[in-house]
Amino acid sequence: MKKILVLIICFVLLFVAGNLVFGQAQPTAKAPVLLTSCGQSPGPVIVKVVLQKLNISYELVPLATATDLQKKKEAGTPYGSVIIVMGASLKGMGAAGMSIDDEIKRISQLIQEARKQGITVIGAHLEGMKRRAQGAAAGDTTDEQSIDAVAPASDILLINKEGNADGRFTAIAQAKKIPLVEVEKNLDLVEVLSKFYGK
Repeated sequence: MKKILVLIICFVLLFVAGNLVFGQAQPTAKAPVLLTSCGQSPGPVIVKVVLQKLNISYELVPLATATDLQKKKEAGTPYGSVIIVMGASLKGMGAAGMSIDDEIKRISQLIQEARKQGITVIGAHLEGMKRRAQGAAAGDTTDEQSIDAVAPASDILLINKEGNADGRFTAIAQAKKIPLVEVEKNLDLVEVLSKFYGK
């Protein structure tokens, strides 16, 4: 009987350990989701497709602000989580009439309001190294500025493994004790977001 009890305890401990990310349990989040980006990259479209597939309620608002969170709360239908996709596109920001400084200010205020309301912030980087400074034009640091603005302030980091080849997101996650979830390929987002949102 004691042996069986020991085996059960060992199994439970292994199960729990297998579901910990930097000492924390399997990350979870609530819908509806406010989906936006920091840097106006096309990355949010990747998440949009997955949320649609999983039938998770969301709104894609490219220039979402703290006011959007406040209005939803006042209407009695607050957002449960915010997914901010990191990575800057000079073309995208130009089309939106935004600079990286404008984006960082907007996102900083958005995260601050999310914190006030207890809304989970998921920082996502899904476009790999091509959306990092290594693939940017000489002197263009907008991608890394986007990461600096979002990653350390996130509750969960959702990262394409290839984009973390230099360990940048791992270092941030460990320093800030943020759960880090990596995907080998973006198709894996279906399973990951399904777990996040209990689908």
